[in-house]
Amino acid sequence: MTDGNTAVRVRFAPSPTGFFHVGSARAALYNWFYARQQGGALVLRIEDTDAERNKEEWVDCIYSAMRWLGLDWDELYRQSERTDLYREAAEKLYAGGLAYYCDCTAEVVQDRTKDNATPGYDGFCRDRGLGPGPGRALRFRTPDEGTTVVHDVVRGDPVFEHRTIEDFVLVRGSGAAMFILANVVDDIDMRISHVIRGEDHLPNTPKYLLLWRALGGPAEPVFAHLPLLVNEQRKKLSKRRDKVAVEDYRDGGYLPEAMVNFLALLGWSPGEDREIVPVDEMVAGFRLEDVNNSPAYFDEKKLLYVNGEYVRMLPVAEFVERSVPYLDAAGLAWDRAAFEEMAPLVQERVKVLTEVPAMVDFFFADPVIDDKDWDKRVVRGPAAAELLADAIAAYGAADLPWTAEALHDATAALGERRGQGLGKAQFPIRVAVTGRAVGPPLFESLAVLGRERTLTRLQAALDRLVPAA
Repeated sequence: MTDGNTAVRVRFAPSPTGFFHVGSARAALYNWFYARQQGGALVLRIEDTDAERNKEEWVDCIYSAMRWLGLDWDELYRQSERTDLYREAAEKLYAGGLAYYCDCTAEVVQDRTKDNATPGYDGFCRDRGLGPGPGRALRFRTPDEGTTVVHDVVRGDPVFEHRTIEDFVLVRGSGAAMFILANVVDDIDMRISHVIRGEDHLPNTPKYLLLWRALGGPAEPVFAHLPLLVNEQRKKLSKRRDKVAVEDYRDGGYLPEAMVNFLALLGWSPGEDREIVPVDEMVAGFRLEDVNNSPAYFDEKKLLYVNGEYVRMLPVAEFVERSVPYLDAAGLAWDRAAFEEMAPLVQERVKVLTEVPAMVDFFFADPVIDDKDWDKRVVRGPAAAELLADAIAAYGAADLPWTAEALHDATAALGERRGQGLGKAQFPIRVAVTGRAVGPPLFESLAVLGRERTLTRLQAALDRLVPAA
């Protein structure tokens, strides 16, 4: 991608204007992949010059989300601490006749150009000779003729005609540098070799290159504009409509390694139709040239599947440790020894860690019966009262070993006597003991729960079903 004398330096440059978007996370990931693969540097640059929209808590969100994903950085900058550089660049452009001051308000421009074939700024102040002053913005003097070609690893070589690019603002009337000026100044100063970002930035790239050249920048960076992330309706992901905050997935019990794996495949493939790929293999195999230019579908069902696979790959001891915050948050008076005994069974059934408490809460407190499951599996179940009574008798027999295997065989025999399969026979028992029709393997659960508590719950269910006269 670069010659042997050029160090790879990439940057991830988020704006702290909200929670950490999954699209930003994918861009950060690809930058991290490339930097680590090439032995280069990843610069994290917080673009926080918009004081009205930026919040410090969102800066912290960027840091915490990236750390959760395992994405470290080599250098850290904040644009709010670099304003002198932007002012110097603006003064240089103005002094060289490459920029001019404008006192037109947005309302005036809109009214003046509303009947034009191409609405937008019309160069009204180009030759008025205005100097700096309160409320005056600094605009770049875009060439009237010619084109700018963006050489892009993903997009090819899109061509932009200069006549379609208005004289864009570099510095607001307030004196604050615009995104495009700060972006280019920083990339020059930080010696960025590759700009890897979302394709929504592509229309700004010809402006970027014009400004880069006007400021006398060195060799231009390599561009790679990544495909948009879209939802099921193939619409661009929107925080108003879609679940897009990385924090929501983190708090929802997803594993960071699963999220990294899923995000990596949104626009890139390791080949061989693999879906579960260790991160070190992704770093080794990642190539910007292999990134797809088609929109990538952010499939939440696929993410859930991938996460479930990663949950099952965890060593049991690690699954226990990662489940602890969710058990604590659920307010359970849970017992670690009992949970550790059940953990391998629970691990096979959950897809996200937030599901863990509901899988085991019946071990640590009397079950809360789900009304729908009670009605469907017990009240309307075939002869449920008789089956519960028979289960109490069978489970209470002194000669029945209290093991999962013995409980399985005893329940199968109960069902067989009634012409039922094991599946139907165990439903009333499961709801009576756990409160739900779905949960960890029943007989292993009963073995851990113990004979006394199991019989107490079966009797309570029978009394509820057939109240004493």
